[in-house]
Amino acid sequence: MHLNPRQIEAFRAVMLGGSTVRAAEAMKVSQPAVSRLLQDFQARLGLTLFTRRGTRLVPTSEALVLYSEVERSYVGLDRIAHAASELRTRRAGVLRLAVMPALANGFLPRFAGRFMKDRPKLDLAIYGLLSHHVIDWVSSGQCDLGFAMGRMQHPAVATRSLPQSRMMAVVPERHRLARRRRIVAEDFHDEDFVSLSPGASARDEIDRLFADRRIQRRQRIETPLSEILCAIVCSGAAVGLVDGFTALEYEGTGLVAIPFEPAVMFAISAVYPAQRGLSGVAEEFLEGFTAALADAAARGG
Repeated sequence: MHLNPRQIEAFRAVMLGGSTVRAAEAMKVSQPAVSRLLQDFQARLGLTLFTRRGTRLVPTSEALVLYSEVERSYVGLDRIAHAASELRTRRAGVLRLAVMPALANGFLPRFAGRFMKDRPKLDLAIYGLLSHHVIDWVSSGQCDLGFAMGRMQHPAVATRSLPQSRMMAVVPERHRLARRRRIVAEDFHDEDFVSLSPGASARDEIDRLFADRRIQRRQRIETPLSEILCAIVCSGAAVGLVDGFTALEYEGTGLVAIPFEPAVMFAISAVYPAQRGLSGVAEEFLEGFTAALADAAARGG
């Protein structure tokens, strides 16, 4: 049996309001229109749903049973509408992020925590990955949005360049350079130096800078992770250059972060699936995080 949704709406409105007048007000139609919808609904069902007592309509037992079923359906529809509203206002859904270590070790999780506070129904997953793994996870659909070092190229992902920040010199707290207000490349001549692993975009630029100036460093240690670099500096074993985000996480734990000249920029790209694009909540996250990066760069952090 095919039922007219408008007739069901009229029946529910009468059950809730207790009269065709109130039902008409709720439905924003005339009272005769509600009466006609109700009569047609009863005729369609072959049931008597109301008896009249004076000016009041009293539901029959059949009407009460039917109403419980109708209300259950309406609750389901309300839930669907509410879920759609949550998604539309970016307060619900799922966001999966692949994040390079420099941002995953503190700066991005703190921003994500603030972002989540206004979206209690949003589920979030953050995966700390090396930049080439960030690309893999985004291109394979395992993550909705990623943040990687440099400008990564892959046919399955789209990229956006984000605000850059300066690399920082990091030295042990008791090092001869620890009280400097700035460090220049020549200050690292003949120093034990911990480097990022070959292949990192910053590594190539740093090596080229020292080579052009004919500055010799003792490059005894290398690592792909900025956290390991900083931990080695904290031990007193070496000095290094690292992104400002990681440097500030480790400052006060055994190392000092000092501005370095000439400037070596730390480039970041946002990456996302090229075909699928960004969801509404991912776009909003990216816009907010871009602003946070710009603010950090302006403050020198």
